[in-house]
Amino acid sequence: MKRRTIDRIVSLIGLGLSIFLFIAAGLLNWGYSFADKNVTDQLSAQRIMFPAADSDSFKALAEEDRAAIEPFAGMQLTTGEQARAYADHYIGAHVKGIAAGKTYSEVSGEALAANAASKADPNNTELAAKAAGLMGQRTTLFMGETLKGLLGNAYAFWQLGQIAMYAMWAALAGGVIMLILSILGFMHLRRTPEGETV
Repeated sequence: MKRRTIDRIVSLIGLGLSIFLFIAAGLLNWGYSFADKNVTDQLSAQRIMFPAADSDSFKALAEEDRAAIEPFAGMQLTTGEQARAYADHYIGAHVKGIAAGKTYSEVSGEALAANAASKADPNNTELAAKAAGLMGQRTTLFMGETLKGLLGNAYAFWQLGQIAMYAMWAALAGGVIMLILSILGFMHLRRTPEGETV
């Protein structure tokens, strides 16, 4: 086979791969921009604020939780990284203290049973107080765990955007490298004698 034919085929394949990588980089950049903007817009609209470092609610947290949210103290929650910190170390810390660490699903059945028993015996004030307390815990746990889960999903979506950003830079670098190699291949093609074979 002629050397010029091989050089032409390899250079054209490299050029095609370069174009593919540039298109992939553009699509990955679009994905990153979409995820990042969407998460920021949605979180900003909620107007969630981290507690200030000198506030009682911040000081009441465990050392591990304070360390995790301290970089964001007093700031508005707008990024996926902040959403994870707030969900795990602020809401999560408060939710753990509501029913001795029990979750919504663990408290819900107990609360509904106590509420039904209280309705069956309306004169029992002790049972009514227990049912009211459990129903309050059930509601608070539901709201806390739901918000924690929603912020966790915001973090996951934001993280996918970050992965798309890194992949975009890798595709862009690969496209530039393949373009340079293709140009070098075409330059080599011009210098290769017509009759040379491999």
